[in-house]
Amino acid sequence: MWESSFTSRRSFLSQLGTGLGGIALMQLLADDGLLADSDPRRIQPVIEPRRPHAARPAPEPARAKNVIVVFCSGACSQLDTFDYKPALIERNGQPLPGGDKLITFQGQQGNLTRSPWEFKPRGQSGKMISELVPQLGALADDICFIHSMTTKTNTHGPGENVMSTGFTLDGFPSMGAWVTYALGSETQELPAYVAIPDPRGTPQSSVNNWGPGFLPAAFQGTDFNASTPIRNLARPGSVTPVTDRATLDFLKQLNETHLERYPGDTELAARVSSYELAARMQVSVPEVSDLSDEPATMLAMYGADDSENRLKADFARNCILARRLVEKGVRFVQLFNGAYQTGGEGVSNWDGHKSLEPQYKKHGPVLDQPVAALLKDLKQRGLLDETLVVWCTEFGRMPTFQKGASGRDHNPSGFTVWLAGAGVKAPFSYGATDEFGHKAVENVATVHDFHATILHLLGLDHTRLTFYHNGLERRLTDVHGHVIRDVVA
Repeated sequence: MWESSFTSRRSFLSQLGTGLGGIALMQLLADDGLLADSDPRRIQPVIEPRRPHAARPAPEPARAKNVIVVFCSGACSQLDTFDYKPALIERNGQPLPGGDKLITFQGQQGNLTRSPWEFKPRGQSGKMISELVPQLGALADDICFIHSMTTKTNTHGPGENVMSTGFTLDGFPSMGAWVTYALGSETQELPAYVAIPDPRGTPQSSVNNWGPGFLPAAFQGTDFNASTPIRNLARPGSVTPVTDRATLDFLKQLNETHLERYPGDTELAARVSSYELAARMQVSVPEVSDLSDEPATMLAMYGADDSENRLKADFARNCILARRLVEKGVRFVQLFNGAYQTGGEGVSNWDGHKSLEPQYKKHGPVLDQPVAALLKDLKQRGLLDETLVVWCTEFGRMPTFQKGASGRDHNPSGFTVWLAGAGVKAPFSYGATDEFGHKAVENVATVHDFHATILHLLGLDHTRLTFYHNGLERRLTDVHGHVIRDVVA
């Protein structure tokens, strides 16, 4: 006798309820760490709630201890800085081959346009670098260039997200959050992770660039710069130091008594830790931010004494602050050059669509001397041996000028980033774009590869550094990425 293979409505609803309950149970068990780890090689740092930023050893041999990321917001043109293209000079004013009716971010493209700045051979290596950044050019022998970078988007906000978090969407942990989650910090007096916004303001994606995403909130970057102190840190003027100290001591006694009664209350322990760090920062942050003890020669080297270019001077002070932070043991520093648009397109960052030459004439000096001085300063102090300096931007620019304009449109298909310091080859150039600098054609690299390489230099395997979230083992590099081993010394 034939029997139907279909289940009854009652049976279906019963099984559905059981299944959903099972899913919920698995989620609860996973959240409490009670499930067997499917991958015993997975990096699972033990986080002490009272000391979430305690230094943790790298699982693998590390070449770098600290990281400074210099992020040029607005998409700095590779063709006007570090990617020399003789064919662009030779074919200046001619159509881009194969570019008929090419439409990019803002519209139709005009003809190929050479850089307004001359490229010259630099250092013993003879690396060709633009006169827009002559002082960085002088350090060409200390830099490892990656000329074949590509990314997922040609839009600024998502592009910043990708470079900082690996994803176009909001809500994912930043690279600095992953690093401090895995390694903690060498200092307990300062935040493990500091974001230094440009003097002109925050980048377009703002806190997404240094947010913790779904990682514990303790691993979010703390944002401040040399001219803007941390908000709500100073003691109110109406409270005396004696009263403040007595209040903190009494609060500490209450918290410790509570923790003795409820030793498993990790949320309270984490909150106590954050308040205690804030109390220590009332002393440590003003000290590290006060540049008055820097010698005049050091301020002059960075350009922090430039009375004619106040913007350069302020950015230079941020660069000095970055050095002082890693000197104190801060694990990850994110230093922004350029901010979200204020005053019009390309005025406050590198987004040179309409009038590239006059805008870059202003941006180039702001970046060049201070970052070159940062590299030299780190090197002469011996800090470059253990600090990885990363220079990046969200994507590149086109070799053409936009039709009817004097600037370059967005180009995610091939651009330049560079590394210097701990663990990288220098002088060295990796990958290449085509003869006009439009598309990466040799050793094509992705942002996931870039992130994997940075983690590798810190002793972290990007495939093992994961965090369980919403049923998935998430990682900085998603399910992609390979270490660019050719750039590793």
